[in-house]
Amino acid sequence: MFFRRKGKLRKEYDEKLINQIHLLKSQWDHQNHLLDNSFDPFGEVNLQVKISGAKYVFLLREARKRKISAIK
Repeated sequence: MFFRRKGKLRKEYDEKLINQIHLLKSQWDHQNHLLDNSFDPFGEVNLQVKISGAKYVFLLREARKRKISAIK
């Protein structure tokens, strides 16, 4: 009776996680592209790329732990 929303909430948050993964992947790719094309990148750009990559990998691990996939 009280746990009927559990499946609905899990599905909702899984969709949010998948959307965040796609968003972070595109940001990370964009930052890598800028870093590759820059003539003389400064330190902050390198740090931002590493932070974006770490966030992306963290969310991928969370998705694996939850056993969800973007391909259905």
